[in-house]
Amino acid sequence: METYFEELPIAITISDREGNILDMNQRSADVNSHGQKITGHNLFDCHPPRAAQILRGLYDEQKKNVYTIEKNGVKKLIYQTPWYDHGQFAGLIEFSMEIPSEMPHYVRQSVQK
Repeated sequence: METYFEELPIAITISDREGNILDMNQRSADVNSHGQKITGHNLFDCHPPRAAQILRGLYDEQKKNVYTIEKNGVKKLIYQTPWYDHGQFAGLIEFSMEIPSEMPHYVRQSVQK
């Protein structure tokens, strides 16, 4: 993974169209696999059945999945989205980032020209 991704306070995991992990930054390894980068492993083998079924649907439908979780008092935003190579579905990228338990929400209006 590019070194600038290692410095981000976000866990990033990239998988191919079969679910094989192509790359992950160290934060992802710390969060998901006890600090070990598990490139080459398959996502479906790393998740319990219910989560693997959700992932399979994301692959089959090539759609994104966005949600929040809280574990041990830490709230996170999980953003799983397809990525494409020359217009062809190439797999999923997952971004996992800590977020405040309360955060502002702004509704911005489009500027008319």
